[in-house]
Amino acid sequence: MEWLKELLKKAGIEESKLDQIVGDINKAMPEHFVPKARYNEVAEAKKKLETDVTERDKQLDELKKAAGSSEELRAQIQRLQDENRQAKEKYETDLKELKLSTAIKAAIAGKVHDEELVAGLFDKTKLVLDGDKVVGLDEQLKTLQESKAFLFKQDPQPQPGFHIGGGSGQPPTNINQDQLAAIFGNTPQK
Repeated sequence: MEWLKELLKKAGIEESKLDQIVGDINKAMPEHFVPKARYNEVAEAKKKLETDVTERDKQLDELKKAAGSSEELRAQIQRLQDENRQAKEKYETDLKELKLSTAIKAAIAGKVHDEELVAGLFDKTKLVLDGDKVVGLDEQLKTLQESKAFLFKQDPQPQPGFHIGGGSGQPPTNINQDQLAAIFGNTPQK
């Protein structure tokens, strides 16, 4: 969501409020928008189905033309049934491949330096679709993170040393003298 932060900076929003605003947007976004990966998946399936419908229409026209000979018609029907079965199997295979690719890219989004490269390292033959869940994806991701850690973005490590307010970088907003004394162990002697 770096692009959104840049737009908000240009709009004059304070740097300190950007993370909170982007976080709120991330929480509300799934209620109003479809993720790009899911949209692409559905769009690809729609294109494939439209192509299949057009192909079936052509086949029906051919059947109408060949209706002359009954033996010829049976042979053509059998051939078309075989072609349709093969087309269905190819469609199901392509759809499974698309779903696996989408799931892999969603799992590594923002975590790696090159998504295409890392997505190609997954062994899709060991992944199983179980509804919308991909079984085996987390295991392969963990193995890749361990064996090829240089491909993954590292979380920034906290800097050692004293940080006012617990390291958030922002000064405490409502602290009084007694609380400050208690933090440093300077309690009044009685």
